[in-house]
Amino acid sequence: MTREAGIGAAPPVLPVRDGEPPLAILVDYDGTIAQTDVSDVVMAEYVTGGWEAEVAAYDAGLMGSRRLMTLEMAMVDSDPADLLATAAAQPHDAGFVPFARLARAAAIPVEIVSDGFGFFIEPAMEALGMPELPIITARTTFHGRHATIAYPNGNPRCLVCGTCKRDRVLAHRAAGRRVVFIGNGESDRYAAGYSDVVFAKHSLVRICLEAGWPFQRWTEFREIETWLAETLRAWRADPATLPRLEPGALSPNGFFCGEQAWGEGLIDPPIGSWPPDRRALR
Repeated sequence: MTREAGIGAAPPVLPVRDGEPPLAILVDYDGTIAQTDVSDVVMAEYVTGGWEAEVAAYDAGLMGSRRLMTLEMAMVDSDPADLLATAAAQPHDAGFVPFARLARAAAIPVEIVSDGFGFFIEPAMEALGMPELPIITARTTFHGRHATIAYPNGNPRCLVCGTCKRDRVLAHRAAGRRVVFIGNGESDRYAAGYSDVVFAKHSLVRICLEAGWPFQRWTEFREIETWLAETLRAWRADPATLPRLEPGALSPNGFFCGEQAWGEGLIDPPIGSWPPDRRALR
């Protein structure tokens, strides 16, 4: 029996309209909304050996996530119901739902962008009462006890990441919004460097420090909810506090990854590409 779990191509990004705050909020899932790295928990529980070395290479910036996840999914030999049950048992930050509801009530797009396996995010959002949130991630297909993974939200010319978080950031910036990115780890580096406001914890803090990018530390979503409420109050008093971006504006740091910086067709980050050159294309 074949069972597809996950996501298709991301929905189009609509231009910001008059009277709406020119913000978009993109949120990582593993270790951010979920308080554990659910992809790693699933691997540790159901796949014995053979994947830790690849993960270490990925964490060191020597392997792309698309190649890593393809290798990992090829090792799965388990009932998908067991994998889903383990994923469903992982705790979530209790502040995420009120934070997301505050943003959506203000007409600010909130999206989940995950460079993980993806198959457990939609059930998690349904359980949290937020099934309407767009989820931009990979698509896992189960074939009995085995699985394959596809990347409908990857960059077609740069094959380093499974889900290109960078492209989703740039799509919202092209629509006139400043992007708030919230994350925690290695898979967030290429989103953080293109975003306007970054909330970072765990290894994303180190990544931002290495690259020299401004960021705000966070621990719980209730802290970011406070920031958002204050930001909205300031914008309602004076919309000039959040000016729209010019359509198509580049990121604050120029292009430092992807085909513009590395050329086409790469599957692993080039040696020496981190930290990014401050003289990157602008």
